[in-house]
Amino acid sequence: MRARGITALSLAIMAGPTAGAETPPAADAGIAPFSARYQADWKSITVGTSDLELKQDTEPGHYLYTWTITAHGIFRLYRDEVTQKSWLSIDADHVRPEKYRAEDGSSSVSLDFDWDAGQVGGMSEKKPVDLKLKDGTQDLMSIQVEVMLDLKNGNLPKTFQIIDKDQLKEFIYTQEGSAKIRTALGELDTVIVESRQAGNNRILRMWFAPSLGFVPVQAERTRDGKLEFAMRIKTLKR
Repeated sequence: MRARGITALSLAIMAGPTAGAETPPAADAGIAPFSARYQADWKSITVGTSDLELKQDTEPGHYLYTWTITAHGIFRLYRDEVTQKSWLSIDADHVRPEKYRAEDGSSSVSLDFDWDAGQVGGMSEKKPVDLKLKDGTQDLMSIQVEVMLDLKNGNLPKTFQIIDKDQLKEFIYTQEGSAKIRTALGELDTVIVESRQAGNNRILRMWFAPSLGFVPVQAERTRDGKLEFAMRIKTLKR
């Protein structure tokens, strides 16, 4: 599992409280901080855990969103811990990334967003990054929070501009409908969102739970119709 494939998952959710989950804040509170743990499967084999955490930063309206994938058992011999972080702000119900960091063993990505200058700079696997920003541009982590907000407000766009390493790419987003699924938190009503890059045979589907503030509760990435990677929620804390 290389970082490129894993970050594509970003490469980006109860009618009442259950064990491991507290009642979410009122809907007008925006996106509430949370921490969630998922079972991580690679081609139907459980390989470890995946953790998502959204927490408030030091300034109002600013957040740090972190994703960590940790291999378990024998799989620790084959890969390092993968960590991605996005520092972002929320204004007028939309996300604006400020900086992004990713670490996967010796591979790293560091991006800094200068919205006043309309540029994003940094390093991607020892290569310099210098790209022009477009309105609404997201990084591989901030896009998940943006999708959560868009679903909450009922206005998910059809395309997003996302920076993947040292390239600005356009991804197509489709709201596929709804489904009731069984999870470790109980049976949940979910909204399904599919994302893909035009011409790419990899598809990411995510299941977001409206009753949990649109926290993602399940994700699956397929290639040529075959399951490659999956995340299924185990615990949720507010």
